[in-house]
Amino acid sequence: MMMLPRTGPLILSAVVVNSGFGAALIRKQNCTDVDFSTVFYFNLVVGVLFYWILFFSSPTISFFFNEPQLTNLVKVLAIVLIIDSLTIIQRTILTKRIDFKLQTKISVVASIMSGAVGITLAFNGFGVWSLAVMQITQRAVNSGLLWLWNRWRPLFVFSKTSFNELFSFGYKLLISGLIDTLYRNIYLLIIGKYFSAQELGYYTRAHQFQSLPSQNINGIIGRVSYPVLAQMQDDKAALKRNYQKLIKSIMFITFVLMMGMAAVAEPMVITLIGEQWRPCIIYLQLLCFVGMMYPLHALNLNMLNVQGRSDLFLKLEIIKKILAIPVIVIGVMFGIKAMIVGMMVNTQVAYFLNSYWSGRFIDYSMKDQVKDILPSFVLAVTMGAIVAGIGWLLPFGNLAILAVQVVAGAVLVFVMAEVTQLEAYVFMKKILHDKIATIMAGRRLSRS
Repeated sequence: MMMLPRTGPLILSAVVVNSGFGAALIRKQNCTDVDFSTVFYFNLVVGVLFYWILFFSSPTISFFFNEPQLTNLVKVLAIVLIIDSLTIIQRTILTKRIDFKLQTKISVVASIMSGAVGITLAFNGFGVWSLAVMQITQRAVNSGLLWLWNRWRPLFVFSKTSFNELFSFGYKLLISGLIDTLYRNIYLLIIGKYFSAQELGYYTRAHQFQSLPSQNINGIIGRVSYPVLAQMQDDKAALKRNYQKLIKSIMFITFVLMMGMAAVAEPMVITLIGEQWRPCIIYLQLLCFVGMMYPLHALNLNMLNVQGRSDLFLKLEIIKKILAIPVIVIGVMFGIKAMIVGMMVNTQVAYFLNSYWSGRFIDYSMKDQVKDILPSFVLAVTMGAIVAGIGWLLPFGNLAILAVQVVAGAVLVFVMAEVTQLEAYVFMKKILHDKIATIMAGRRLSRS
């Protein structure tokens, strides 16, 4: 029942409501209120339109998934499309300002309030409706606070010129988003058809663990790096310099987290969800090697958008999805492990395609990227191998082993990075030091 609120048609509709205009506005220099208002009214119309489409098609959706309860669930959950359409411009404006502090504060408040509502309803026996109401509450509170704390208000104007300019960039991202969403949903349907429920459960659980760090890092990178880089689009030297720093720093964090998760997979899985989930450990370890590439993909694709090449973004999306078809076939024929190995190969091919085209615009080739991130990868692999070895040697229980491995991994990364003076680590340490110094200076000033 946990999956019922996230039906394919609802996800597809949400992609259409976002429509790629946010990325177009972030990239455009000197956006006017006319630009923002034009996109606001377009998104609102699309949101209302797709709400009614889902409302009247909800019985068909319910029949397709063989879940009678979905009829009313879809009708209610589709309200988030209207709420999101009212929110996109507020969030886009804050993103252009690189004001993620306010967005984070609003997100935390909305999550706490919606969580309280969801838990209360669940304890009172509302079942899946508690999840539905929680989602709507989270979106509504988020939207309300954005409108309250961000002072932008739409003008009563719709500019055809502005719409055409932004749509020429955004529609390609819209199509890319639709292709990716369709692929992911069809992918899950195929896995569910050809594998047993038990095997699918092991894979899904492993994917959930792997996605926690990789997808969160990926999401943060997408939101933060794009507006930062977009501000430098006319200064190639500064763009390349900061792009290199981003790649080095982010991949240092990603490699350490993913290699660390692969190393502690066994005690982590057994401690958190039990011995019965042991078969998913190998899936998780393999998926970690897939997930570590996601942030690198996001950075390279963001560079294409910064350069205004949403056409290349779309072409690459189509090519990568075509190349992914053999991976699905391999999985159907030889099993989930073979499928994940195919995903590992596929993600390397995807990286070559993304980095080749993004690197051409700022003279930063795949070879240069690999050279920059290789020291971090070697450090992470070394740490992972030692941590895994500790797990094999210790005679303790899984919880104790997990605790020792986590502490040992953190210490190893710190010591190796300090000894080698790894560039990415030194850069991040300086940022942290400057941030702490600023906070302390502020406190001393307030006391005086």
